[in-house]
Amino acid sequence: MTATPVLVILSAATALGLYLGLLYLRGERKQGLVALHLLLGFGGLETLVMLLHGTPDGATAAGSLSFGKVAAGLFAVSAFSGFIAALARRSPVAANVLLGTHVTVGLAGFALVLAWISAV
Repeated sequence: MTATPVLVILSAATALGLYLGLLYLRGERKQGLVALHLLLGFGGLETLVMLLHGTPDGATAAGSLSFGKVAAGLFAVSAFSGFIAALARRSPVAANVLLGTHVTVGLAGFALVLAWISAV
């Protein structure tokens, strides 16, 4: 399995997330795009974990696996904080803190994926 599907899916999730952040700052919210961002994010995390485990023929991903494992962990934390931020509508301050955590951790995970793929 090559790293191309991981890169494409996670790049699409990141770009859509940045667009959603712009809409959030404008005071708009589009539920369909939020759902697509959620699906792309979880799909990217799943393909990343599949790539870390290797292919059925026994070939494993080359390069430093620690970057890939840390990136997967960061994406899991980002997904959890984004999900909780969507549920925390009663407290806008808590929701904004969780959303900031979601963005920061997600972009850190994406940067690690780029570093990991460039080393492969």
